[in-house]
Amino acid sequence: MQSETVLTGGRVVDGTGAPSRSADVVLRGDRIVHIVPPGTGRRMTGVGGAGPAKVVDITGRVLAPGFVDMHSHSDLAVLADPGHEAKVLQGVTLEVIGQDGLGYAPVTDGTVEELRAQLAGWNGTPDLDHAWRDIGGYLDRVDAGAPVNVAHLVPHGNVRMAVLGGEDRPPTEDERERMRAIVAQGMADGAHGMSTGLTYTPGMYATDDEIVALLEPVRAAGGYYCPHHRNYGSRVVESYQECLEVARRAQVALHLAHCHVNFPQNRGRAPEVLDAIDEATVRHGLDVTLDSYPYRASATYLAAPLPSWAQVGGTADTLERLRDPATRARVLHEIEVEGTDGNHGVPMDWTAIVVTGTADPSLSWAVGASIAELAARRGREAGDLYMELLVADELRSGCLLQVGNEENIRTIMRHSSHTAGSDGILVGDKPHPRGWGTFPHYLGHYVRELGVLELEECVRHLTSRPAGRLGLADRGTVHLGAVADLVVFDPDTIAARATYDDPRLTPVGIEHVLVAGEFTVRDGRRTDRLPGRSVRRNSR
Repeated sequence: MQSETVLTGGRVVDGTGAPSRSADVVLRGDRIVHIVPPGTGRRMTGVGGAGPAKVVDITGRVLAPGFVDMHSHSDLAVLADPGHEAKVLQGVTLEVIGQDGLGYAPVTDGTVEELRAQLAGWNGTPDLDHAWRDIGGYLDRVDAGAPVNVAHLVPHGNVRMAVLGGEDRPPTEDERERMRAIVAQGMADGAHGMSTGLTYTPGMYATDDEIVALLEPVRAAGGYYCPHHRNYGSRVVESYQECLEVARRAQVALHLAHCHVNFPQNRGRAPEVLDAIDEATVRHGLDVTLDSYPYRASATYLAAPLPSWAQVGGTADTLERLRDPATRARVLHEIEVEGTDGNHGVPMDWTAIVVTGTADPSLSWAVGASIAELAARRGREAGDLYMELLVADELRSGCLLQVGNEENIRTIMRHSSHTAGSDGILVGDKPHPRGWGTFPHYLGHYVRELGVLELEECVRHLTSRPAGRLGLADRGTVHLGAVADLVVFDPDTIAARATYDDPRLTPVGIEHVLVAGEFTVRDGRRTDRLPGRSVRRNSR
């Protein structure tokens, strides 16, 4: 006997961008079975021997599809943290992981520990056995029960590391075929596409020709390409154009990760990026979407601004270089004067880089302050303090980069290809508030307070448009037969409370969240339910 739930009296914003309407929505098991005039939902229950329906009055509230986080770093959190309140309490019902060319599958016995160390600044080191080696094995773990649904990308850096380690060179033909086979297996396991991290090792060592070759099995499986491209600073427009050209050559759909136009010199340049996207869509017929988060600061691990040559070989080799005075001086010159590839070709402004967390508790004195502030407190040169902190924490620290432009953020979120991605890093003492606030911040600040987007259009960006990119016909809109991934919120009060000073404050105004018809949030509180499962491309 399947349980039934009636959500009555609400205002349905169905995710298509259509005007809202009052309706009762009836759920049976994990599906929507009726959408009927308000007050009539109870009459539709009890069919086929179903027991008494659970009736939930949502008068004055909006009922919408569950939100899709198109750029998530919850790879370990969805396994290690059953509550996962950071995302669940935002109304998120599906997260896309394996981002920026780095993740926890596929891995080999020889790469798993190196990747865990490299990604500690993003994901911490929770107590998990890491017994899986491929994407299928990881998703099997999700299927045992998770707080949200999970979709996976094949991280290009993992693939490269499995075959070439941390070497900075092109693959041989045989190595390229081995890499292509790993990508093909990931797609067969259910991945939705391939991501790259072209400012992170080892992805930054890849040529565009290599990426095009590895996208062949992605094209064959109907997946998409999701790049963290080579330069968000001094060559931002050119780098977006390079992504468009790679997608054109590979004949794959393109989804531009965290599509921001950052750094002071790029203020007002978002229209140039969007014009390039529009031209590629019209002239070459490219299928392009993008995601962004509604905050000016970005976040990554503290070692990210290092030049690529200094990171060859992995963590141990990088630390050895940073301990050598001559090499350290060379690295600092490139960071401070020339602008490294790791910092997007822009000379470092030490006031803009803020430490969010350290793995070593004895270094907690650094958390919450910029490198410039820390250096002033200790009477040191900022570059020297940065280097010493990297070495002391073995490259495991996280950071914020205060380099965004508000006008660019608003311009991009209005675009017809826009979706939302939190890029949320959930570890560290003071992580970025986007991990706890992205979705309510869109709806509260940019919809209700500023009117940058209409409510119906914003919900479309958070739901049906990302579901369309993932090819999910039964999610992303409120329609008959759809999976009952839903969120109920108060449009007059929904807001993010998370701030840079207090980033783990949960939002207000989100009352109920359902995954596959089960309440993960009821009356604003997290339940103990774990109905989330993998959403595999080849399972539909």
